[in-house]
Amino acid sequence: MGHPIKQLDGLEQSLNKTFNNNLPNIPKGGREVIVKIAPWLSLVGGIIGLWSAYAIFLWVNASTATVLTGYGQQLDRIYANTGLGRSWSLFLILSLLLTLASSILNLMAFSPLRKFQKKGWNYIFYSMLLNVVYGLVVALTSFGSFGNLLGSLIGSAIGAYLLFQVRDYYTSKAKVTK
Repeated sequence: MGHPIKQLDGLEQSLNKTFNNNLPNIPKGGREVIVKIAPWLSLVGGIIGLWSAYAIFLWVNASTATVLTGYGQQLDRIYANTGLGRSWSLFLILSLLLTLASSILNLMAFSPLRKFQKKGWNYIFYSMLLNVVYGLVVALTSFGSFGNLLGSLIGSAIGAYLLFQVRDYYTSKAKVTK
């Protein structure tokens, strides 16, 4: 079962080889625990992601509406560095959209993951890829840094390891014992 975006088939196969052939496997019992809780983690992650997107929206709108003058903004940058006076930029819009897209994918994955459908696994895979892009976008904003990108890459690598360890349960190659 391929991806709607055909270019991702090769990436998935390459990552599958990397995370299943070159790294130690999680014991079967551990993989089954991951498969059983994955839908719920996806649901909670989607809800938290939507809340985060809303927080980004409120943060930018609240700081855009501040009545600080140019002098007040400069004092803020020197002494408090709160970012007041921030306005919508391309990277803030992209970070908001990526957060929304990732959250929606996590929510969409809930039902298919409960049914052990590959479609649910794919949604989580796409969300993981968006997280890497999000890390890059945030690193390019005025409030981000290389640390944001590094954290995103490390988090995505750990997520990919876990995701590919349970992939067979969604491709009918493995079954969860009851």
